[in-house]
Amino acid sequence: MLAVGRLRPGYRELCDDYLRRLGRAVRVREIEVREASRAPTEAAQRAEEAARLLAGRPAGSRLVALARQGAPWSSVELSRRLASWQREARPVALAIGGSRGLAPDLLAAAADQWSLGPLTLPHELARVVVVEQLYRAGTILRGEPYHKGARDGG
Repeated sequence: MLAVGRLRPGYRELCDDYLRRLGRAVRVREIEVREASRAPTEAAQRAEEAARLLAGRPAGSRLVALARQGAPWSSVELSRRLASWQREARPVALAIGGSRGLAPDLLAAAADQWSLGPLTLPHELARVVVVEQLYRAGTILRGEPYHKGARDGG
């Protein structure tokens, strides 16, 4: 997972809990890059952060961008994608932008764009939601009781 910025303590604790749980079934590496807060414009900030995210991307990885304009995947759909990614046997890099979002160039380079929905979330909270959803997808694949949603679409 590639992410802009460091998480504040409460978010860090939640994220670490889900990363620990997820790590029992899937190898996860979190790469945090510094925010480009001194860039002169929002576009320059997004471009600088995108360059940092892409520099941290594992070679040969599938890039998945978290973007409002992306497709809204259900938990079950995410579990299907997780299974497909595991069959591909290549790293997946989930890119989570900072408070200004992701640069158009990074979005264009992404194999997939995933939306957490039309809500506006702080990027720190979005990161926790992404990790929790990955954990949930893993439990769905393993048939564990954590997921309470409908099996066919929730």
